[in-house]
Amino acid sequence: VQLQASGGGLVQAGTSLRLSCAASGTIYSSYQMAWLRQTPGKERESVAVINWRSGKKYYADSVKGRFSISRDSAKNEVYLQMDSLKPDDTAVYYCAAARDSEQQRRNNFDYMGQGTLVTVSS
Repeated sequence: VQLQASGGGLVQAGTSLRLSCAASGTIYSSYQMAWLRQTPGKERESVAVINWRSGKKYYADSVKGRFSISRDSAKNEVYLQMDSLKPDDTAVYYCAAARDSEQQRRNNFDYMGQGTLVTVSS
């Protein structure tokens, strides 16, 4: 599976941005699709996860109520709608896939694409 994230950019605090992830290859129903983010000097954070089959979603506390993950099975795409952005959301965002929920809970992602930079100015 190859993953390609896009949609990053420079935005002002309080505004919105939508990231997209195009997946090529077979995504199995057990896959957990995730958006991760990383800032220099900080641990990588899993901000949102969605199960490919059921659509069940999980969010990090830091983004709950502001970010929304979704997927389009027909297009093999995953999205991250980010609202009410804060400067602390500045990071490189990665699209990733774990083969199942156990691997995802262990932060073991089998596939990860190149990141897209999101910069939120105050």
